[in-house]
Amino acid sequence: MTEFTPLASLVGGMMIGLSAVLLMLWEGRIAGISGIAGRLLPPYRDGAFPSRFGFVIGLVAAPLVMVALGGIEISQTVSSNIALMIAAGLLVGFGSVWGNGCTSGHGVCGLSRLSTRSFVATCIFMATAFITVFLVRHVTGA
Repeated sequence: MTEFTPLASLVGGMMIGLSAVLLMLWEGRIAGISGIAGRLLPPYRDGAFPSRFGFVIGLVAAPLVMVALGGIEISQTVSSNIALMIAAGLLVGFGSVWGNGCTSGHGVCGLSRLSTRSFVATCIFMATAFITVFLVRHVTGA
């Protein structure tokens, strides 16, 4: 089971919101992780590579900073089923391209801009997550 962590969740949500606002303010861009990460690969069009790279480095470094500064132990469990991981990665990639964005772009930035398309996309993301968790916990017995 997972722990209920309201304070960490609140602070994390505030940091996500702040990063989305700052990216919009400084770069004029929506903080969609799939778009930012995807544009790290060539061809480079707009000269925003350094800020994109910094954003992704921040995503990777944040838990390391929490461990170093706060002594907080972070545990992450990843499946050892390689075929499942490949299928999941392809489905997420396909969904991000097909939905023209990911959960961060639609769920954080799109909803805050009252985008109907983002509302529909976020409802689909959440319904898929609920169904996936139900199937993993009740059908596979994990």
